[in-house]
Amino acid sequence: MYLGKSQILKRIKEEALLIDYEEANIQGAGVDLRIEKLYEVVSGAFVGKENRKLPEIEEVEEFTLKPGRYYLCTTKEKLRMPLDLVAFIFPRSTIFRCGASLKTAVIDPGYKGALTIGIKNESEFEIRLEKGARIAQVVFSLVQGESEGYNGRYQGGKIR
Repeated sequence: MYLGKSQILKRIKEEALLIDYEEANIQGAGVDLRIEKLYEVVSGAFVGKENRKLPEIEEVEEFTLKPGRYYLCTTKEKLRMPLDLVAFIFPRSTIFRCGASLKTAVIDPGYKGALTIGIKNESEFEIRLEKGARIAQVVFSLVQGESEGYNGRYQGGKIR
């Protein structure tokens, strides 16, 4: 079961579920997310059973997605996930209509901070984004039963 607009607003006001949001971006069953920073992935990576080496990234000042390139972006909005909610990020339809795809993950109960989203220009043309543009939507779902809070390396909105 996803939270509707009234429950999202209630939890924002009572629990600070979202920080740095715009009330106009709260939709019927989710909240539109705005792009804050953009980073281009500039090296390879390794994901093993025990270890990992994340790719090097460089912050991009001009928000232009080059054809075929992969980027990471952060959101202006910050979440403070309670233990009874899990969240999912979906692209806004405008993004895929422009030729870009978003790569997202589950936002676990207990996570706090800005969100990092992968974005790839799948087209053969450049796509320009404006800082603060709405690119994704987050939806919230109830977790039944006991839950543990997120304790991973990205807590607090860390991008690497």
